Amino acid sequence: MVNRATTVNQALNDAVSLREPQKIHEAMRYSLLAGGKRVRPVLCLAACELVGGTEAMAMPAACAIEMIHTMSLIHDDLPCMDNDDLRRGMPTNHKVFGEDVAVLAGDALLAFAFEHMAVDTAKAGVPPARIVRALGELSKAIGAEGLVAGQVVDIASEGIADVGLEKLEFIHVHKTAALLEGAVVLGAILGGGSDDEVERLRKFARCIGLLFQVVDDILDVTKSSEELGKTAGKDLVADKVTYPKLLGLEKSREFADELNKDAQAQLAAFDPDKAAPLVSLANYIAYRQN
Repeated sequence: MVNRATTVNQALNDAVSLREPQKIHEAMRYSLLAGGKRVRPVLCLAACELVGGTEAMAMPAACAIEMIHTMSLIHDDLPCMDNDDLRRGMPTNHKVFGEDVAVLAGDALLAFAFEHMAVDTAKAGVPPARIVRALGELSKAIGAEGLVAGQVVDIASEGIADVGLEKLEFIHVHKTAALLEGAVVLGAILGGGSDDEVERLRKFARCIGLLFQVVDDILDVTKSSEELGKTAGKDLVADKVTYPKLLGLEKSREFADELNKDAQAQLAAFDPDKAAPLVSLANYIAYRQN
């Protein structure tokens, strides 16, 4: 994780350089390079290598996914959304650059993600058909059938007493798991994986995507803001439905264990040495403390 995150950080720094107009690039870089675990890009690289691809084939896509993830965080923190002051242990983008520039920084990261992925993946020698297929997957993961769908239903569910487990799962499968799924599937496609390999990895990613959010919900009520690097307990304050709220802490932890086991079962058909990084990443997501 540490070695790959360092490589990803360097690639992100090179991709989004400080240039004119300086203000918007400062805002983009402020959030993009603020740290974070880089789970999504590392998953993308690991999936690519699992099916026989190279790091170079997937690095532009890995960076694109992190740009889009950062966009979603910038917009999620805005006063019209979650209205948060802290992200990755730092003041949120709109607190530093203002709401107007924060919105535009997110927009710019979203647009540049597709440009960077399309242009630089082609430079790495990946066949055009794979690039087109991967771009289609990414678009679906973040649009009105993916990340946006989850965000909208999440907003609409605030303060509603009878939000059930099915709707909560819909929110998280779309808001969180879709982009994690996209990261893994993009890596598998760009690396030249077969349809069967891509679908196995899709199922793996859906499990760890939901696992990521279940663990997030648990951490939100068991850790401090200092430990998390973001505001703790904000879901309770916003009266949002969470897994601990619906299932209780112990049942939520049991559900997380089930998801981790189901995810790793999808990797059984692959070479165990090549699958080891994804097994480790699943465990990292399951047992992380922030």
